[in-house]
Amino acid sequence: MGVVCEQYIYYKHILVFVITMIPRVKTFVRGLDEIMDGGIPEGSVVLLLGKPGTMKSSIAYGIIYKNVCDAGRKALYVSLEQSASSLTENMVGMGFERPGADSDLSILDLGLLRKKMTQLGQQAWIEIFRMYILNLKSNFNFDLLVIDSLPVLEMLAKFKEPRDELFQLFEWLRDLKVTTFLIHEETPGSMSYGEDFLADGIIHLDLRREMNAVNLFLSIMKMRRTNHRRGYFPLIFEHGNFEIVTD
Repeated sequence: MGVVCEQYIYYKHILVFVITMIPRVKTFVRGLDEIMDGGIPEGSVVLLLGKPGTMKSSIAYGIIYKNVCDAGRKALYVSLEQSASSLTENMVGMGFERPGADSDLSILDLGLLRKKMTQLGQQAWIEIFRMYILNLKSNFNFDLLVIDSLPVLEMLAKFKEPRDELFQLFEWLRDLKVTTFLIHEETPGSMSYGEDFLADGIIHLDLRREMNAVNLFLSIMKMRRTNHRRGYFPLIFEHGNFEIVTD
């Protein structure tokens, strides 16, 4: 379940010490859950931050895929850039099985909505986006949500008051009572509206050149309600499985 949460409450005017467990969502990245109290606190909004080529989408997909297969959860992957067929083919090529028609992993391709956005008002687009998600939450009742990506969502929404409207978006995601992964491209000034403060967690992915190779690294920059190790850990992908090297 996760790390204990300690608190004091009053019962019949007596101060009582209470220990509760925080439910966790496992990442199934070998070695990662062990260094952050067993996983990500349920209901968190987590940024997967990294430069192009750091496998952000692959890790997000891997997390929800493993949770569907091994933990009995339901997951929704919302793609704002890549078509559902292209995403599926890429993931199959990496060793993940193709989700069936009755799968508990659903991919929502909003590319068609992007094509029609010229016919929509600025506010209408984010309202339609929310409507799609709420309808699927009602009918599919997913536990995990991936939005790929946050910069594209911000661009399409064309917020007039970015800080306030982004705050409202994060609160709306928390109100869904799901664990959300927001894929975020790392560029100069990439978190100019305070996404890093609004997020409950930030998992950073980085590429480093070492000798004649370019290697992938992972760091937990932030994770609320969690004790976690700091530092950059080598990240390895083989046969559909991710692993960090902590020794």
